[in-house]
Amino acid sequence: MRIALFSDIHANLPAFETFLADLDSRKVDAVYCLGDMIGYNIWPNEIIAEIRRRGIATLAGNHDQKSKGYAYELVSANNRQYLNTLPSHIKLEYQLNNDQLNIVLAHGSTRSINEYVLEDTDEAYVLDMMIEAKADILCVGHSHKPYHRIIGEKHVINIGSVGKPKDGDPRGCYVLLTLENDIQVEFVRFCYNIEKAVKAIEGSPLADDLADRLRKAN
Repeated sequence: MRIALFSDIHANLPAFETFLADLDSRKVDAVYCLGDMIGYNIWPNEIIAEIRRRGIATLAGNHDQKSKGYAYELVSANNRQYLNTLPSHIKLEYQLNNDQLNIVLAHGSTRSINEYVLEDTDEAYVLDMMIEAKADILCVGHSHKPYHRIIGEKHVINIGSVGKPKDGDPRGCYVLLTLENDIQVEFVRFCYNIEKAVKAIEGSPLADDLADRLRKAN
């Protein structure tokens, strides 16, 4: 089983189109979006339309729940209705080596859509949260900083950001999670036309510093 996980597109259509082209070149069995399709750029409706057209199971991100401000007012009424119906978590059950493997997908954390689960978040806290959620693998987004952390026999994966990285690497990022004899995590980075995304910000009422942050990935 090969699962593609992506998140935090933030209305960045050039990054999203490049991501989809890369994804389509790979053989995956399932695709999940962990939220934040909108915000920070001018193409929220195009992003949502393609995710809906492809039937990609999607979580609500914290930005998907916002409605005030230019970036959010661009979202059509129909797409706003769709965003308001998205789930907060997705739970998957697999069999791996005759053992049940529970995977929980969340935008921020299993406790809050706005909570950051960072690479250095207290280990005991993360473990307690995963036990509470009955998660062997916890996949999150929100921080835009990808990592794979192993705590005992449990795995925590931040899948990074397709459209607004914050780890100093301006390339988009998503994850391929492979379940075969073991658990394999691959971070896929891709280059895209950043200047097209930047010019869209600069030509809109959005703050120009958002453009500079795209270039610097901070």
